[in-house]
Amino acid sequence: MMHVLVVSTVLDDGKFWSGLKKAHAKLPKGAKWKVAVASKDGVKAVNVITHDSVEGVREFFETHAGAYATTEYFEADAANAVGLPR
Repeated sequence: MMHVLVVSTVLDDGKFWSGLKKAHAKLPKGAKWKVAVASKDGVKAVNVITHDSVEGVREFFETHAGAYATTEYFEADAANAVGLPR
């Protein structure tokens, strides 16, 4: 399992978070949602999801919220992270 950083620029705040709430109930087997946080103005969002691949997270995330944000996906450098949820 790896930690995948999901960094979004949100285009429609209400629909984006509504989509993520639905997505949370349909996580792929073995995946865990560690963090979901937005900037105070709602324009940026950072999610951390553990899964076996970045591509798996991308496919899942885009299905539920892709139309409402522009999103980048990265594998976290867990070895050098501070405070990364396990």
